[in-house]
Amino acid sequence: METIHLSPVDLSIASGLVLALAVVTGWLGLAVSRRVIIAAIRTTIQLSLVGIVLKALFAASNPLWMALVACVMLAVAAYEVRARQKRRFRGGWSFGIGGVSMFLSSFAVTVLMLLTVVQPTPWYEPRYAIPLLGMMTGNTMTGIALGLNQLSNTAFDARATIEAQLTLGSSGAESIHDIRNDAIRTGLIPMLNSMAAAGVVSLPGMMTGQILAGNAPGEAVRYQILIMFMIAAGTGFGVMAAVFIGARRLFDERDRLRLDRLK
Repeated sequence: METIHLSPVDLSIASGLVLALAVVTGWLGLAVSRRVIIAAIRTTIQLSLVGIVLKALFAASNPLWMALVACVMLAVAAYEVRARQKRRFRGGWSFGIGGVSMFLSSFAVTVLMLLTVVQPTPWYEPRYAIPLLGMMTGNTMTGIALGLNQLSNTAFDARATIEAQLTLGSSGAESIHDIRNDAIRTGLIPMLNSMAAAGVVSLPGMMTGQILAGNAPGEAVRYQILIMFMIAAGTGFGVMAAVFIGARRLFDERDRLRLDRLK
């Protein structure tokens, strides 16, 4: 099956739709027109630069360059986790919790799949490693950000209840148990929704891309199932790690509630 190549004219038609969206939102007074346009410009610039970088990486296939790209992806994702929280942990904790959680989950799952399932040669082959890692960090980042945001906001609002339980003899872990579990559930919602709707409400991005590129639907489905399961595991373990670390950070060594550690 021949691949249909997109020209600048084709992309300009799609960009016209985004411009129309900006005009309509401005006409309705939603105050998001400028954000829509800026987001579209950023998307174009960022993806164009990524295309140039990937072309160079695919040609070099150097493990040191791969490690550098992976570290940059992790750092940017950790920064986004921090930026999306209303009440952040002070110091570098917001950044650190997100970074450590994603490293222990999405990075570990990606390496495991490359070594045991996909098995490219070499195992760090950028054509496989970068797309898999990108999908893992993107989805894990969203779950971790939602979970930490829910944890810190709810703990702040329920501080009187938590302190009352501490006064009655509960430990820090016991007093925040329900809040912690709710935060984990919140972080898992996007992943669970995407899994529940895959193939019925929507065709996932990787599967759609492979089909448009001319691959057989059966092969595209198998790859998409692999990706969905990787995302589920990475997001689940990442959210749990982040929320547990964050919940522990809300208490000191004597199990006193320390909301002063939040901004």
